[in-house]
Amino acid sequence: MKAFKVQTLILIAIAFILGMSEFIIIGVLDNIAKTFQVSFASVGFLTTIFALIYAISTPILSLLIGKSSLKKVMNVVLGCFILGNLLATVASSFTMLTVARVITALVSGITISITITFATHIAPLSKRAWIVAWVFSGFSIASVFGVPVGTWLSGLFGWRLIFLIIAVLAGIVLLLFDFSLPGSLHQQPVKHFTEQFQILTDLRIQLGILIPVFNLGGVYVVYTYATPILTNHFGYSLTFVTFFLLLYGVASLLSNQYSGNLAAHNGLPRSIKFYTLQLVALLATSLFFNFSWVVLGAILIMGFTIYLAGSTLQLFYMSIAEADYPQSLVLASSFNPIFSNVGIAVGSACGGLIVDHLGMPSLGLGGALLTACGILTTWYLTHILTKQAK
Repeated sequence: MKAFKVQTLILIAIAFILGMSEFIIIGVLDNIAKTFQVSFASVGFLTTIFALIYAISTPILSLLIGKSSLKKVMNVVLGCFILGNLLATVASSFTMLTVARVITALVSGITISITITFATHIAPLSKRAWIVAWVFSGFSIASVFGVPVGTWLSGLFGWRLIFLIIAVLAGIVLLLFDFSLPGSLHQQPVKHFTEQFQILTDLRIQLGILIPVFNLGGVYVVYTYATPILTNHFGYSLTFVTFFLLLYGVASLLSNQYSGNLAAHNGLPRSIKFYTLQLVALLATSLFFNFSWVVLGAILIMGFTIYLAGSTLQLFYMSIAEADYPQSLVLASSFNPIFSNVGIAVGSACGGLIVDHLGMPSLGLGGALLTACGILTTWYLTHILTKQAK
């Protein structure tokens, strides 16, 4: 039991470092824009390109793994992750920083996919929802502690230090991973790697992967530009922004934790009411954009709703893979991070277009449209699953 707890902590730590690396741009957007003399929308583009590369590379790398030892693969991908963050530390131009983010994004998706595969492998069936929720909580813990502290440190010592810290922490966690996790875990081999794509022909999967796209997309239309909204529009200080990002991180941590409870109790239909709450919060940011307390409260509500369906969907994908597509196990384990990042890419890209052409007050309306699509998709998938169960 002690070994299981240690292994779980290591897997959570991997998710924490990945989350820190991905989300830190939100907190240091202003500083990077000033360093390279580029616009907020240009720095916001780093979030979009990161998420797109993440989403594209993850299934490709998942397919190329074949029957290789997942522990050996983890060593390679975390090594590349460390390299990408070290390159960001010494980036002399915005182009170089973009290349560094691309390298990091290339391997971040496959890293969390392998992490989730290890989590479900080491956990007994009764603990699967629990451990998946906790591993995904690593991302929220990054929002609670990593991003606010990183934002604060970047104000004191510059944003480059943050990427150096991430690289060092990743090296330490990789050593712990090699020491503690089993080396015998492999994906089931297939005659041809394209056989793994068969799972994407399943209508249940097709609908299921759209849900995180719309859910996270809706939130990230607004959240990508949270820092300039708070500083430029409302005039809040960096200290306040750091504190607020901490509160947002707490809300997203609660979201991940409660997602485990939802997953254990018919989470898919129950998530619809929370998506509706998210929809209301997004509409409020546009309708009451000049009222800071409304916008602050709405963003915190988004933080609480953003990950609520995560554990439910992750177990949903993997249960279908285990039952009908065992050759696609690692690919299925990557669906939630892949399509969450597709959502982040869609949301941040839409947010950039809205900021450039309509202005920040319209961000909430764009996000609400994506969330509404997510509600309809969730309802339709629930309807199909109910019919199949009869």
